[in-house]
Amino acid sequence: MRIAVVGTGYVGLVTGTCFAETGNHVICVDIDENKV
Repeated sequence: MRIAVVGTGYVGLVTGTCFAETGNHVICVDIDENKV
């Protein structure tokens, strides 16, 4: 499955990581370059 996570604060980053660890293709997007 392909998943896009908008916002890489604490919740978005943890959610994206969990989905990626279960075998999904995850892209995280944030307006702050330093977070990504």
